[in-house]
Amino acid sequence: MLAYLVEHQDAQDTLEGIVEWWLIEQKIQRQKGMVEQVLGELIRKEFLEKRTGLDGQTRYVINHRKEKEIEQFLRTSSA
Repeated sequence: MLAYLVEHQDAQDTLEGIVEWWLIEQKIQRQKGMVEQVLGELIRKEFLEKRTGLDGQTRYVINHRKEKEIEQFLRTSSA
């Protein structure tokens, strides 16, 4: 929360607002790096493909040619 206030000097909110918005935003930002790493690993394994949409944003889609490998990976990963 303190980091949020440092970044947003004019911020103020209620207890409920802090919990609902500020803390959730901080958690999302911390998790973003982890998600980027996982996406990178799935792309290296060729389980996912990266595509750029007409809007310039990157989208991730399953590589259907690797479905059998993906199923095997999921079975061994969840064991």
